[in-house]
Amino acid sequence: MEFLVASAIGVLTAGGIYLVLRLRTFPVIMGVSLLTYAVNVFLFASGRLTVGAPPILSDGAVAYTDPLPQALVLTAIVISFGMTAVVVMIALGAYLGGDDDHVDDDTKAPAAEDAS
Repeated sequence: MEFLVASAIGVLTAGGIYLVLRLRTFPVIMGVSLLTYAVNVFLFASGRLTVGAPPILSDGAVAYTDPLPQALVLTAIVISFGMTAVVVMIALGAYLGGDDDHVDDDTKAPAAEDAS
């Protein structure tokens, strides 16, 4: 179980880093989202992966799961959803304002205009 979760975290992180290094806006946003999911799974896994254990102590429970990572992940999901919406709106505004969705700022004039 731990190997599967660790592999999933690694794949999400690798895919997120690959997409963040692209030059278009949409893949960068998707890469940041994948990195956020990787961090959320890592935080969730840090609370010891136990199957069938309640998150709080009760009278009949022998073992329990730490509820703090679950609360941290829930908070991180809400914050990442809000930040993704803000970044999408900023990217949409930049695309509509400049008719281009490249991430890099190339301030040089194109070579065709320099020749004339």
